[in-house]
Amino acid sequence: MAAPSKAPPTPPQPPTTAPSQPTPAPSPDLPAPLRVLLADDEHLIRGALAALLALEDDLQVVAEAGSGPEALAMALAHRPDVAVLDLQMPGADGVAVATSLRSRLPSCRTMIVTSHGRPGHLKRALEAGVRGFVPKTVSAQRLAEIIRSVHAGNRYVDPELAADAISAGDSPLTVREAEVLEYAENGAPVAEIAERAALSPGTVRNYLSSATAKLSAENRHAAARIARARGWL
Repeated sequence: MAAPSKAPPTPPQPPTTAPSQPTPAPSPDLPAPLRVLLADDEHLIRGALAALLALEDDLQVVAEAGSGPEALAMALAHRPDVAVLDLQMPGADGVAVATSLRSRLPSCRTMIVTSHGRPGHLKRALEAGVRGFVPKTVSAQRLAEIIRSVHAGNRYVDPELAADAISAGDSPLTVREAEVLEYAENGAPVAEIAERAALSPGTVRNYLSSATAKLSAENRHAAARIARARGWL
């Protein structure tokens, strides 16, 4: 009997897995995010702003501060692109910090975010080189847009604050009158004001009388309140 014939060998089968796809070319590097400093003496507000700005891919909060001196120190240490400063802070207000940064860190743009949008504050801020002046009621999205615009070299002033500043006009007080009136605001006697301002008591009285008359106030304490309310102190 003839031996049964053997089945021909099975040809090799192609692999069942799909061929590997070519590795896509790496995307070009994204620009570095804008480095932002936040300074506000109210911890909750500062924390909320930091959390909201963290949602923006192109913004990075690199430092936070709760006082004027701390804001200046953190800015010099971290060198942010934009410093967002509260107007009123312990140690030094936002305008004073902006003034220092203008000379010590000129690459840093400055903005004031405030709940005290008085006309005189705006004028002082602009004189200090501040590029943005906005109320704390601004939305987080709008604030992010303004930060980008300020960094690009633009200036933004809240329209309502600008209108108030125009209608109020400039401060009628001289620098010295404002200085002694600010000392008097806290109830300091003439002798103490004279010592702090390096003036004679008679000169202090003259400045206080002049400031009181210019503001049509009953006394120096009322004059100080009026000047403070208008942002002239």
